Amino acid sequence: MWRQVLIYFRTHSYHADNCQAKETLQNEGEEDIKAAKWIFKPMGSERTEMRKRQMSTTQETPGAAQAQHSTGNRGSNACCFCWCCCCSCSCLTVRNQDEERARRTSHELQAEGIPNCEESPAPTLEEVNAWAQSFDKLMLTPAGRNAFREFLRTEFSEENMLFWMACEELKQESNKSVIEEKARLIYEDYISILSPKEVSLDSRVREVINRNMLEPSQHTFDDAQLQIYTLMHRDSYPRFMNSAIYKDLLRSLSEKSIEA
Repeated sequence: MWRQVLIYFRTHSYHADNCQAKETLQNEGEEDIKAAKWIFKPMGSERTEMRKRQMSTTQETPGAAQAQHSTGNRGSNACCFCWCCCCSCSCLTVRNQDEERARRTSHELQAEGIPNCEESPAPTLEEVNAWAQSFDKLMLTPAGRNAFREFLRTEFSEENMLFWMACEELKQESNKSVIEEKARLIYEDYISILSPKEVSLDSRVREVINRNMLEPSQHTFDDAQLQIYTLMHRDSYPRFMNSAIYKDLLRSLSEKSIEA
């Protein structure tokens, strides 16, 4: 009997093990099938998705090319700080405003212009030759001052001649209010350290001018005018005599006199 019971338990255990093994194999088989389906999925739905992506990319290509072409056309207005490159870009607006402001400033400067040269007849050959004899003879004639002023402009020192001429005009005034107004303008234009046309003066002369400005007169700037006259004589006049401006003028007048 015990033998039969032992055989029964062994048979039942074997059957349970077989069932469990079959179930395990069945589960593993299902997992393998799922894995195989996942691995070979591109053969089905993913291939379809890949085709859809290719079609959408093909449709978007002409639009992108057109956008790139239009961007190339706007290359001249391209903004250096953003990618939009559109005419409404804020930094482009700022740049356009700066350019407009620069053009307006340039136009205003041209409208204001450099003070006109003195009216004078064309110089003769004798006058031009006399300029080489002394600086005083050059400064005595309007034609000589104009030629010398043109040279000073090339050296960016025209303010010296403008200051000297302004002082000469001041000496010719007799009305007190006009004298005060012209003296104030001369001080602001050529004496003030804030002026771009400030002339070079030593501290002693500046102190004299500051005292004289308490009660301006025709002779408020006499010391300063003499100092600038001496500066032009010693520094600029020798270079003017060797400049192309003077030599060309002298040569042209010499040729005209020979032809006459």
